Amino acid sequence: MRATNAIYSFLRSWENSGFPAQFVFGVTGDDVEKGSNPGDASFINAYDNFSFTISDDGVNGYWTGQWQAVQRTNQVITNVPNIDMDANLKNRLIAEAKMLRAYFYFNLVRIYGGVPIFDGLKSQTDYLNTPRNTAAEVYAFIVKDLTEASEVLPQSYGAADVGRVTKGGALGLLSKVYLYMKDYQKAYDTSNLVIGMGYALEPDFNKLFRPAGEFGSESVFEVNCGCSPEFGGSQYAEVQGVRNQFGWGFFTPTQALEDAFEPGDVRKEFTILREGETTLEGDLIKKGDPQAGNTWNQKVYVPTSLNNNACGYGSIQNIRILRFADILLINAEAANELGNTGVAITNINKVRERAKLGITPASTQTALRLAIWQERRVELAMEMDRFPDLVRTGQAAQYLGPLGFETGKNELFPIPLRAITDGKGILTQNPGYN
Repeated sequence: MRATNAIYSFLRSWENSGFPAQFVFGVTGDDVEKGSNPGDASFINAYDNFSFTISDDGVNGYWTGQWQAVQRTNQVITNVPNIDMDANLKNRLIAEAKMLRAYFYFNLVRIYGGVPIFDGLKSQTDYLNTPRNTAAEVYAFIVKDLTEASEVLPQSYGAADVGRVTKGGALGLLSKVYLYMKDYQKAYDTSNLVIGMGYALEPDFNKLFRPAGEFGSESVFEVNCGCSPEFGGSQYAEVQGVRNQFGWGFFTPTQALEDAFEPGDVRKEFTILREGETTLEGDLIKKGDPQAGNTWNQKVYVPTSLNNNACGYGSIQNIRILRFADILLINAEAANELGNTGVAITNINKVRERAKLGITPASTQTALRLAIWQERRVELAMEMDRFPDLVRTGQAAQYLGPLGFETGKNELFPIPLRAITDGKGILTQNPGYN
């Protein structure tokens, strides 16, 4: 149990939710920029303008962290079968580890492409000394882990185990993996299974991201970041909090994101927190650094009245990895690619209705495809989905080209120089990097 819990503790770690993760999944998109003040951590600009190199700490930090997490999952998957214990609990813990391993491999393959596959216990550094598998092989490995996990994991837990991964979480992540694989039939079928499991959109978009909305009807895969003596808290909210009021003020919304919302979309003001506003929870937003910008990510905001001072500011803020709104949009996209525009329209409209918008004007497959991608942009803004979405949909050059994105290179990050050097060249480099 402690070994499995150690995997969950990584989900809230600095490497998975702090700077390294925000470098590769956050500021590389056009919805997030460095933030803070111009002189603070200016090295992050390299991820804003795609000038990072094989030697950058963020490139190496994310890589190393994800492999440490894979190692933790393999400890459970390899050793727990040999323990004399309750068979049902044993099988569940192995299934939890398999789903979480699939999640870490999904992160790795989206950022670095094909990476070594380890299905079993290896030494801490074997990922340096093993040739890379292809991206297709990694995706097949992810599918296998998620499929096997989904057959064992329960749909829900008692209060003491809230936050553990579920059958719906495994199937939901599997549907997203199939979308990235462009296997639209399986993405459609799998997301339909999740839709039939009782999830529902939270009617109040603001509540969705506040502590009161944790593990609500929309939660498919969510990281429990509650401040605890064993694991501490999470810095996910602190690094993004209002500069010198609630946090460090990094990873802030761009003007491009501001402009992306339709008039009347309630998500705009519940996504972008502004200097001088008074929140619904009664906090006057007032930065403590005159050189900082004037907007921040409201999805990570923790009201002063609810903050737990035992850990860093905002450390109670859970990380929403997969929400039911995402499942509806995965289903809509897959349905549309299969020619089922009626289902696609129904599901995109469910998301739009919650945002207080009218029904989509799109009716053809081509128009709906663009409408669904746009809906993903505003619904999932600042949740570390934008960059990989632009890459998988072929829109990266259009939206990120003006920022420095190079087609044929920046779809992937480089394998860190340190990894290639330590592995004596067994790991090959991605195209365009040297």
